[in-house]
Amino acid sequence: MIDASKTRWLDMMGMAVSDPDHQDVHEAFRGAFRSTAGTRARIDVFSTCPFLIYLDGALIGEGPMRWADTQPEYQSFEVKLKTGDHVVAIHAHYEGVETRLLRIQPGFLACRVEQSESFQTIEWKSTPLRGYSSKVKRINPELGWMEWCDTRQHPSDWISVKSGGSDWAPVKAQAWVGIAPRQSEIKLAVSLPFEAKILAKGEFTEVFGYDNDEPNAQFFLRDLAAYHGPPQGVWRRFDLGKVRLMRPKFTIEAPAGAIVTFAYSENLVHGRVSPWITLSAGPSSNLDRYVVRGGVQEFHPMTPKGGRYVEVHVTADPKKVRFVEEKFVDRTYHGSPQGAFHSSDARLNEIFATGIHTYASCSEDSVIDNPTRERGEWIGDTLSIGLENAGAVFSDLKLFRNALRHAAYCSRSDGLVAGLCPGTVGYLSTYACHWMNAAVRLWEMTGDRDSLRELFPFARKNMVAFSTHLTDAGLEGDLGWAFIDWGYVGNEGSSDMGLNLIYLSALRSMIRWCSALGEPTSEYEAAESRLKHAILTYFSTNAHRPEKVGLQRVVLALRSGLVPTVHQPNWVQFVKKHYLSCFPNDQFAPHLADPGTAQPRLITPFFSHFALSVLWEHGEGEFVLNQYRTCWGWALDQGLTTWPEVFDLRWSHCHQWSGCPTWQMSRYVLGLSPRRDLEANTFEFRPHVTSLEKVQGKIPIAGSTYVIHVDVHRTSMQSHWHIQSEIPIRLLFDGKLSEPLTKFEHSVTLKD
Repeated sequence: MIDASKTRWLDMMGMAVSDPDHQDVHEAFRGAFRSTAGTRARIDVFSTCPFLIYLDGALIGEGPMRWADTQPEYQSFEVKLKTGDHVVAIHAHYEGVETRLLRIQPGFLACRVEQSESFQTIEWKSTPLRGYSSKVKRINPELGWMEWCDTRQHPSDWISVKSGGSDWAPVKAQAWVGIAPRQSEIKLAVSLPFEAKILAKGEFTEVFGYDNDEPNAQFFLRDLAAYHGPPQGVWRRFDLGKVRLMRPKFTIEAPAGAIVTFAYSENLVHGRVSPWITLSAGPSSNLDRYVVRGGVQEFHPMTPKGGRYVEVHVTADPKKVRFVEEKFVDRTYHGSPQGAFHSSDARLNEIFATGIHTYASCSEDSVIDNPTRERGEWIGDTLSIGLENAGAVFSDLKLFRNALRHAAYCSRSDGLVAGLCPGTVGYLSTYACHWMNAAVRLWEMTGDRDSLRELFPFARKNMVAFSTHLTDAGLEGDLGWAFIDWGYVGNEGSSDMGLNLIYLSALRSMIRWCSALGEPTSEYEAAESRLKHAILTYFSTNAHRPEKVGLQRVVLALRSGLVPTVHQPNWVQFVKKHYLSCFPNDQFAPHLADPGTAQPRLITPFFSHFALSVLWEHGEGEFVLNQYRTCWGWALDQGLTTWPEVFDLRWSHCHQWSGCPTWQMSRYVLGLSPRRDLEANTFEFRPHVTSLEKVQGKIPIAGSTYVIHVDVHRTSMQSHWHIQSEIPIRLLFDGKLSEPLTKFEHSVTLKD
């Protein structure tokens, strides 16, 4: 713990870790100070472990923000102070294990309060929170620990101003020996209350074992109808409306020694909340358990959990249990969306909105893959579908600049940027290419050239990592996991053409990147030429047989512009035919049962980000809209309110990489895509005609509060676009850049 009373992070006090092997330890800190004049203040916190921070008894935030080892960050909480005494209370949890959020660091926590341009002098005290049993069970191998806590052992009301704390130990100053942290540039994730629906309630009897035999089994096997004997407790089941990252916040009256258990799941199993997390690659326990102090008490887990359904079980005489208040709070980054899409097709409107709901559930201090199993920043997920969906709906894109930095500062020794970071770090050759493309795309969306300058040295090293593996046949050797798509079947030969085509896009992005900064491009142009020759040699023997090339390589080749014009119609028809032959279009087609499935007759929501945009670009928008209705509509028909990871319900039920219909409907139906790399507030206008009779939409202007309104109307002979902007914008249309304007009209005459 620290009180950094100077402007720099000095005189830091380290968090006391009481457990000898430094795992799953909870600690409480209290710091008192006095404000002589009511004013706004800023509380800065730097931490290597999860924490909740309270001011005068009220929760004001949590942390830490995830950061790369070489780029530590602190976060700031803006508060309003009244004249008088104040207490900052912090609940810190040193996990002592690597998670998707942070790598293992020494347990350290620092806090300072700035008021009227000076730092307050704070006397810090601490005490272990011994009510938490250590290392009972991890949530899963990707995350930290479940909470198993006897609240009777905790100091009473220790977060309040009036609480004593006289027997707490003073915290000794300890220097932070790492790199000095910088202030985070992203805003804080927020906790938003939301309404939940109670599905069922009743009384239960125990069936399985002692309390700590197997917590999940004991919970799941309880007899919720109390057939096995006199009731031993009460239970309630809630539907949270969608899969989300959340916490219950329940006030319950129960006798001392009663046990309150919360369990969370994305779906119901045999009508029950199942506290196991699918595809965790190890044991899991999506569950928290608390022994009651006695009387009226609030239960608010420290660590947010993912799920759509929650069951709360209270083990006690049912006559002595009373639910006083039942609340839930979301952990999310964005507020209300600025972008919108509303058409004459209610199904498409629901699909667009579900993409927003899914993205919102997967955004906190980063855009994550899903809120339940991992909370992982997988760069290829975040910086492809996530970036496009956010740009179509929200104006704040800082999370993506952060993700670019995380991947760069977690680079491998050979220069390859990380594909998973900044907690658990993994390296994927394809995701290192997506990183290149995303950096240039973010420049197009925001006009942020400074990020290109900052990241350029990492981009060069990233390209070096690839160039050492480039041969006349393409990339060869072990560059790391070349994830193309689930179910992907590679081609014959020593060089995978799917990876080569993705690498080709990265080389082209690097050429644009160099040109933007006035750097030489010849090295990358030569590599592009050599790689194109290898790819075209492969395709030359398969030009008339796209079915032999396979879906992913066909799509990537069409995106690259390497398919001769004469063959393009046949290749496009192959993509359409392939989609129609796969589940959910064909109900009898193979399913993507698990990540080990390698089967060409599959489609995925992730790769549809690439494949369906190719079809849009080749004039097949009507076919794509029908794919949204059929494939994503299938998920809605299963009762899902967020998009599943794949078109199979045995995977996660909330994955932001599955939401490509949202950005595609915005970009292609409304017709505008940001090009702020050309000029400030510039958009490319490329209208696509569909059968939708009426569409209204809004497109945010990144970094501002302004939006562009688009109305599309179709008559029997014309499609008409009306664009109106709240501020002057420029349009790139038919290769020409317009003067600044606030209104624009365009009509397309339809052919008979």
